[in-house]
Amino acid sequence: MANRLAEATSPYLLQHAGNPVDWWPWCPEAFAEAADRDVPVLLSIGYAACHWCHVMAHESFEDDDTAALMNRHFVNIKVDREERPDVDAVYMTATQAMTGQGGWPMTCFLTPSGEPFHCGTYYPPRPQGGMPSFKQLLAAIVEAWDQRADEVRTAAGKLVASLARHSAALPSSAVDNAVLDGAVASLLGDFDRRNGGFGGAPKFPPSMVLEFLIRHHERTGSVEALSIVEATADAMAGGGIYDQLAGGFARYSVDASWVVPHFEKMLYDNALLLGAYAHLARLTDSPTYRRVAVETAEFLIRDLGTPEGGFASSLDADTDGVEGLTYVWTPAQLTEVLGEEDGAWAATLFRVTPEGTFEHGTSTLQLLEDPDDLERFESVRSRLSAVRANRPQPGRDDKVVAAWNGLAITALAQAGVYFARSEWIEAASRAADLLLTLHLVDSRLRRTSRDGQVGTSAGVLEDYACLAEGLLALHQATGEKRWLDAAVSLLDDALSRFADPDNVGAFFDTAEDAETLVHRPADPSDNASPSGASALASALLTASALVGHERASIYREAAEQAVSRAGLLAARAPRFAGHWLGVAEALAQGPVQVAIVGDSPALLAAAVHKAHGGAVVLAGEPDSSPLLTDRPLVDGQPAAYVCHGYVCDRPVTSVEELVAALS
Repeated sequence: MANRLAEATSPYLLQHAGNPVDWWPWCPEAFAEAADRDVPVLLSIGYAACHWCHVMAHESFEDDDTAALMNRHFVNIKVDREERPDVDAVYMTATQAMTGQGGWPMTCFLTPSGEPFHCGTYYPPRPQGGMPSFKQLLAAIVEAWDQRADEVRTAAGKLVASLARHSAALPSSAVDNAVLDGAVASLLGDFDRRNGGFGGAPKFPPSMVLEFLIRHHERTGSVEALSIVEATADAMAGGGIYDQLAGGFARYSVDASWVVPHFEKMLYDNALLLGAYAHLARLTDSPTYRRVAVETAEFLIRDLGTPEGGFASSLDADTDGVEGLTYVWTPAQLTEVLGEEDGAWAATLFRVTPEGTFEHGTSTLQLLEDPDDLERFESVRSRLSAVRANRPQPGRDDKVVAAWNGLAITALAQAGVYFARSEWIEAASRAADLLLTLHLVDSRLRRTSRDGQVGTSAGVLEDYACLAEGLLALHQATGEKRWLDAAVSLLDDALSRFADPDNVGAFFDTAEDAETLVHRPADPSDNASPSGASALASALLTASALVGHERASIYREAAEQAVSRAGLLAARAPRFAGHWLGVAEALAQGPVQVAIVGDSPALLAAAVHKAHGGAVVLAGEPDSSPLLTDRPLVDGQPAAYVCHGYVCDRPVTSVEELVAALS
C-alpha cells in the first residue's frame, strides 16, 4: 500500500500518513482510480487541531478491520480543510443540505465524478444515540452502490444541480442607515444579557460583529451597541476561553458562560480578536482591554511565530490525546506550586474549585474580577506559567496560511501603531515578506507553506483579499510604498480572476482557471473568519483611500457593488455578516482619510487614537505616496488633511484642530 501522504505539507495529512487506510490526497488520479474500480469515493475532511477528528482517527482509521473495509470498497481521500477551503466549502454545503448541520470531521461518499450522495460528520465505532457505527455505515453504502448504483448516481446529480442553484449570487440590496440600525436591533435581540455574546452553547467569539458594533457606536453614539461590545469583551476576557496565564483565545466555549473552552487556539480567531480588543482599548482607555490586546499580540508572535517569519495555523485542542491537559488545574496543584497561602488566594481568584469546572475535578482558569494585589497576581501568574511550560504541550499545526497570516499582519500592524510597539510591526513585516517571496509563484498566490516549502494549493479569494488588507495596514504603519504596490497587484488580480461575470459585485471563492469542482463555491457569509468577498470589499475600500484618483474610483465602486450584494444577508442574518457590516460602516463614514505631511508625532498619535474604525491614516513627506500627493506643508509646518469620502476639510496644524475634525 503506497503512503501517498508522506510528502504532504499539511500536518493534518501527515497525522494520517501511518494509518492502515490506503489514503489518497485530493487529486485527479484518485477519482480516476475510483472510476477504474467502479467504487465510491470516501472523502474525509478535517484539520490538525480538531479534537473529534483525532477521536475518529483513533477509533476507526487506525483500526485494521475498519481500514480493510475502506480499502476494499472505496477510494479513500483525506483533505485538510485549511489547505483546500474550496473542497471543504463544496462538500460542507452538501453535508448541511443532507443533514441540516455540519462540522468536522466531515465524512462524505461521492461518485467517481465527485458528486456527493451521502454526507455526515463523526461516526462512532459502535452504535450510540441513534447513530450507526462507522462500519455499519460503510456496509450500507456498499450495499446501496452494489444494488442501486444508477439510482445513487441520479440522486447525486440532482443534489449537485440543486446546490448550484442555491449558491447563486444574492440580488443587490442597499446597506443603508436603516439596515445598519436594524442590524444593531437584531443583535440586541440575540444578545445574551447574562453571559455576553450571542445565543447559547456552544458560544463562539463574535469578533467581526464586535468590530461592527464599535464602528457603529463611533459613528452614531449608540449606547446599546457599545454596551453589547463591552459586556461580551469583559465576559470573554475573564472566562476560561481566554488563557489567563499566557494570553490568546481558544476556538469557542462549550458552555454559554465562556467557562470551558474547546482548547484549540486558531490564528484567525486571535488575529481578529487582537484587532477588536485593540480598537476597544483605544476607544475606552480600559486597562483590561489593553492588557488582553497586548497579551494576545505577544501570544501570536511567541507561540504561533514560525522560524521563516510567518504564523502557524493553530495549537491543538489535545495534549497527548487528552483535551485540555496543558491548561487545567486543581486546588492541590495550585498549592503545590504556590504554597498554602498563595495557592488558596489563586484558587479563589481563578475560580478553581474542589469539584472542578472542567473534567475529573480540574478547572479552567477564570479571572472574573480585578486582583486586589497586582504585584502578587503577577508573581502567581509567573510561577504557574513556569510550571505549565514544563507540562506536555499541545501539538502545533505549523503550516502558514496566506489569508490567516494576512489577518495577523493587519492586526499586528494596526495594534503596533496604536500601542507604539515597533516589534509588532516588524513581526508583521517579516510575515508579509515571507508571503510575497515564497507564496507568490509565477505571480499567482499559493495558499499554504510549511518549513519554507510552498504548497501546491492555489490561493482562494480570501487569501488575496486578507493579504492585501494586511499589506495596506503595513503601508500605513511604515510609510513604505512597496506594501501598497504589492496590495494593488493582488487586488487587481482578485478583481479580474474571481469576479462573477454574470452578477456585478459578486465574487466566486476560486479563480476562473482553478480546478473544476462539482460546483464553483461562492459563500458570502462571514463565519469564523471574513468571507472572501467581504474581505475583498474591505481591502478595496481601504485601497481606494490610498491610491491615485483613477484607480481609487474603480476600487470604491467595486467595494460599494460588493457590499450591495450582501444587503439581504446583512439585514436578515447580521451575526453572519459582521465583516460586511463593518465595511458598510466605514463606507457610511466616508471612509475617513487622514494624510499627515511632515514629521509630527503628535499629529500622528492624535489621528491614530481618534480616527474611527475603517479610517486610513498615513504620515510622510509631501508627494511620498499617492495619498500625500499635492498636500504641502502649511506655512512650513507639518499639517493634517482630513477627508470624509469625497469631501475634505481645510488642513490643520494643531492636535486640537485635528481632534475636532475627527470628532
